[in-house]
Amino acid sequence: MQQLNERQSARGFTLIEILVVVVILGILGAVVVPQILGRPDTARVQAAQSDIRSLASALDVYRLDNFQYPSSEQGLEALVQRPNGFPEPKNYNPDGYIKKLQSDPWGSPYVYERTDGGFRLFSLGADGAEGGEGLNSDIRFADI
Repeated sequence: MQQLNERQSARGFTLIEILVVVVILGILGAVVVPQILGRPDTARVQAAQSDIRSLASALDVYRLDNFQYPSSEQGLEALVQRPNGFPEPKNYNPDGYIKKLQSDPWGSPYVYERTDGGFRLFSLGADGAEGGEGLNSDIRFADI
């Protein structure tokens, strides 16, 4: 009698049980995979927004030290190393304001332009061109 119980407990899965599990996994995959594949674009937009906020903060610290933002010609590179030309930074931090200037998540440089009393800072989005809609739209500091 004990041998019979050991054989029954050592039994494997039936074909029906395996098919049910495969069908359940297939349904889960059909529902979950499209959700996961749609997220990289959202993550890139969020990463660009985060980078822009960090660059804007570094620009504000630069302005506090040097009394004005870097010129458009000096650009964001002024956050990494002391810029030449006008306006000359009077109290430039010898360590810079950021370690390295990164590209946006799509591989394009961030766009910086000094304006009267402020600056414009943005990413051109997925298409790398100004304007656009959806994922191709520009990500501007003013809109964050």
